[in-house]
Amino acid sequence: MADLFERLLKNQGPLGQHRERAHGYFAFPKLEGEISSRMKFRGKEMIVWSLNNYLGLANHPEVRKADADGAKEFGLAYPMGARMMSGNSNQHEQLEAELAAFVGKEDSALLNFGYQGMVSIIDVLCSRHDVIVYDAESHACIIDGLRLHPGHRYVFKHNDVADCEKQLQRAQALIDKQKTGGILVITEGVFGMAGDQGKLTEIAALKSKYEFRLLVDDAHGFGTLGKTGAGAGEEQGCQDAIDIYFSTFAKSMASIGAFVAGDKKIIDYVRYNIRSQIFAKSLPMPLVVGNLKRLELLRNHPEYKDKLWSNARKLQDGLKARGFDIGKTDSVVTPVYMHGGVEEATAMVMDLRENYGIFASIVVYPVIPKGHIIFRLIPSAVHTDEDIEITLQAFSDTKKKLDAGVYRVDAIPAMAEKS
Repeated sequence: MADLFERLLKNQGPLGQHRERAHGYFAFPKLEGEISSRMKFRGKEMIVWSLNNYLGLANHPEVRKADADGAKEFGLAYPMGARMMSGNSNQHEQLEAELAAFVGKEDSALLNFGYQGMVSIIDVLCSRHDVIVYDAESHACIIDGLRLHPGHRYVFKHNDVADCEKQLQRAQALIDKQKTGGILVITEGVFGMAGDQGKLTEIAALKSKYEFRLLVDDAHGFGTLGKTGAGAGEEQGCQDAIDIYFSTFAKSMASIGAFVAGDKKIIDYVRYNIRSQIFAKSLPMPLVVGNLKRLELLRNHPEYKDKLWSNARKLQDGLKARGFDIGKTDSVVTPVYMHGGVEEATAMVMDLRENYGIFASIVVYPVIPKGHIIFRLIPSAVHTDEDIEITLQAFSDTKKKLDAGVYRVDAIPAMAEKS
């Protein structure tokens, strides 16, 4: 019999195997200073493109005041206990009501975290007899929820509506054979890696042929898309067709927590059956008070979203004009696709940080296939034209080095010594 820890230490995992070289720089870096477009990394100022502070609310003075006032009045412990037992408050219910009204649903329920919330929503909605049909590029929180699902699940090719219908046919055939169960389709409002919106309108149209319910994870669409900022469903004119609308506070709201919205009877069912909330402490009052202020600003200041999109377009148009491939993004999420190995990508990241003052997230193998590099840039309302111009020039310079093979030969040790 093998020792449990011995097995773990022999196989550190696809990311953990690089921990000794990566920790503190490529993984678990420490950004310091006020959250903004410019922060400090290892004592150097960086233009930061890795934070989901879309609307710039993280350090908005009214938000900081609301957070501080909430902590001063209530402390971090109040309310004590889970919502169902002793952790409810008028403010919790007010936030739920305001969120529901904002996204055009009858009711909503607060969740402590987005990741945990999505896993739990799948669990609470589906039994072993139900079938789930989901997009192949769904976020990890959806995938982990699916792993816990005891019933069948069918995946459709990313944003391929024809394949979605094919999987619905398979699901319907299984339901007919079982003579019990229902179908849940899961997709996203905006896919956070590639930045493309989910085909919500087209998928919703399939309801005329198949009986299913639609769950949309709109973490990146909430606050950034739609006339009022109510998300991808509003943007595409199909919000009413979304049966269960989910989003997190970690993006546009620059906070902690999440919510799920829908018909009141269904949300009541979720509220009384979702284990991750029934058996967990309530969202602390300072967060609830702070989120009420954030939602107020999101609703009443469309200029924040306008500025975000202005910056996103300048960044994306600038990248395209310089010959970069940014894929099919139709959101503010801005991927930059390149070719190269892990070592080249590592050296390029170091060059951008050490010599150009650009802090950007990068994705390489094993998350994506070997030979590919994706930089994922997240514009915000607080980025400036100067930030964008400096970044565009830095990417042009480092791309030339990448193509010329500068990063292939002992680049990492050389640049490490320089830094």
